[in-house]
Amino acid sequence: MKKTLVTALTTALVVGAASTTFAAANPFTDVPADHWAYDAVAQLAKDGVITGYGDGTYKGQKQITRYEMAVMVARAMANNNGVNVSGNDKALLDKLAAEFGDELNNLGVRVANLEKNADKVKWNGEARYTYTSKRTENLAGVKNKANADEMLLRLEPSAEVNSNWHVKARLDGRTDLNKDADTKKDGDVKLQRIWAQGDYKNFQVKLGKFGVATNYDNSLMLNDQASGAAVTVGNKLKATVFAGRIDLADDSTLDSAGLVAGWTDKLDANYHKDSAANLQSVALTYKTGNLSGTAAYYNATSDALKTDAYAKSGKEDTFGAWEVAGSYKLGKDVALGGAYIKNEKADYYNKAGMVQLDYKGAQKANKGTWGAYVAYRHIGKYAVLDANQDDAQLNSKGWAVGGNYTLFKNTVANVKYFNGEDLNTKKDVSKLFGRVEFFF
Repeated sequence: MKKTLVTALTTALVVGAASTTFAAANPFTDVPADHWAYDAVAQLAKDGVITGYGDGTYKGQKQITRYEMAVMVARAMANNNGVNVSGNDKALLDKLAAEFGDELNNLGVRVANLEKNADKVKWNGEARYTYTSKRTENLAGVKNKANADEMLLRLEPSAEVNSNWHVKARLDGRTDLNKDADTKKDGDVKLQRIWAQGDYKNFQVKLGKFGVATNYDNSLMLNDQASGAAVTVGNKLKATVFAGRIDLADDSTLDSAGLVAGWTDKLDANYHKDSAANLQSVALTYKTGNLSGTAAYYNATSDALKTDAYAKSGKEDTFGAWEVAGSYKLGKDVALGGAYIKNEKADYYNKAGMVQLDYKGAQKANKGTWGAYVAYRHIGKYAVLDANQDDAQLNSKGWAVGGNYTLFKNTVANVKYFNGEDLNTKKDVSKLFGRVEFFF
């Protein structure tokens, strides 16, 4: 498999050297167009990061060895090509370096020199503008409109401790454009996440405050961070166990009202007494070929839940929900996904689910790429902790459509629209969501 991959990479490099740009047709004969190596090599060759041998050629059709490829990667890492490698190119180069890690290590002094000069701290981030407009109607027929304009600056540093461990963080600075306020809260930079991460073969551990469900494909649960520890083991089949604490009242965006806020006035009052909850989760994820799936269980306990609006007894303090989610690629550009959740502890609005059809998708490194989706969602407000989607309104059901487009390299625009009904009032609700992201 590795020999086939190297041959495929060589073919791509030869094609790239023969012309100033890559042809529209796929130059890889042995690698599927959706393989990460296609985008990596094509983009790096286009940007002049990888240029071949010392004289800038690839020796015609000469078969390249893994050692020779490692030399090219090492030269690019050392910036011998005279190109300032940063941002997305740096990330792609790092992936190639990981593929040829053994050969790079065998280069000895040259690799040692590269490591000596390499930056130990890497910075990624984004600036983004988000607009949302919600339409609702109460039981009396009174219509309401709520708009939100937000600018966000996100910085994500990653510091290398050793070959296995890194310390990572996320810092967010937000401002409400509707108010254009100059208050202590508005515009302040907040440390949202910080954690230590150890990566080993078929094993990963995270310690600190981090995103809980980052790798759960199509999950509707926990678009937020929690403090604690997580351990993941496995390869195609992975098991992840988390234990820690989560802030139920965390308002991570101007368009949301926290994980529990907004359920009822009683719950609003309760969680202000102690908004932190104990949280445990266990998940099994499986990925192979065109299929990926997740089965998970989430358990959270907090006195904030003790109301008759959540459970008939008024004494239930536990959130206990199981979830199944997954996706299947129907073709090169089309994927079908879905999810279902039920909170066994709540008596009302305790179910959530969705089915979604995706076509292509914008690639931030490639101008002009785009994607679109159509989905049906049912989001019971007591079924989820911070629903992992931003089109449907909480406690509603209905249809959503959306699309994204790469305006320029590392600049992506998103637009989404939801139309449905409130699960409680049975009145119409709708939401318009727009976002432009600038990655760096």
